[in-house]
Amino acid sequence: MPLKKSNEVFITCAVTGSGNAHSKSQHVPRSPKEIANSAIEAAKAGAAIVHCHVRDPESGEPSRRLDLYKEVTDRIRESETDVIINLTAGMGGDVFFGSPESPLPLTDETDVASASDRMQHIKECLPEICTLDCGSMNFGDTNYVMANTPSTLRSMAEIASSLDVRIEIEAFDTGHLWFAKRLVEEGIIKPPVLIQLCMGIPWGAPDDLNTLMGMINNIPKDWVFSTFSIGKNQMPYVAAAVLGGGNVRVGLEDNIYLEKGVLATNAELVEQAVKIVESMGSKILGPDEVRKKLKLNNNLK
Repeated sequence: MPLKKSNEVFITCAVTGSGNAHSKSQHVPRSPKEIANSAIEAAKAGAAIVHCHVRDPESGEPSRRLDLYKEVTDRIRESETDVIINLTAGMGGDVFFGSPESPLPLTDETDVASASDRMQHIKECLPEICTLDCGSMNFGDTNYVMANTPSTLRSMAEIASSLDVRIEIEAFDTGHLWFAKRLVEEGIIKPPVLIQLCMGIPWGAPDDLNTLMGMINNIPKDWVFSTFSIGKNQMPYVAAAVLGGGNVRVGLEDNIYLEKGVLATNAELVEQAVKIVESMGSKILGPDEVRKKLKLNNNLK
């Protein structure tokens, strides 16, 4: 099929995530101050959107604590940095089974919360965007299952829509995209529809180009999409996203290296993405341009 290159591109920086990257790089932010500062630096480097999780400041482990989310968003807003805040709503659907011969009881790592509890920080912080992991999947080679039932997702999406917070659909596989279409058809997710294609995470959609184009070709023409891959394929996917007609995500949630053996900061990853996008002849969109494109409710004003 012919290329449909994006001539205008926005960049999302996924600042810290919920994985174990904090144990591999000192640049992965832990505390609310570190997360906010890293987000601000990424914005100054060219990211229009910062996608934020929070971590326990001492251990670095992922957290759902409301006070941590509040501090991160307050610090970003008080800095008067013009950037769109995108908070994860993916936490609280984590199921960890025991061994194959003794799967029950579930291990202490399990964290399964109600739809309302999973959205409490969204209600309190009112970001312009929040994510919705649009399905369940085996996540990596452990006994971890990312659990998101259709009824839970409907409830979470209804809460976000009632708050006028734009949903970023996270699609890790083709079935997630299928269900996202259903939520749009049911009127639960309102247009303009924003979707992130999450590629290369075991065991969701692999990040080969055939699978990526299969996903892209199944996105309705009036939706806005971004895509990313993890690890060494993060930067090649910047080019793939632009060539496929989409937008870009980079950041330490997905990859901790600038090049082989060189640990990156979020700002450095964004700067590298900017160079790739601009070298392809495309314009980088700023936050206000993205707000207009996505019809966001700017809670900073």
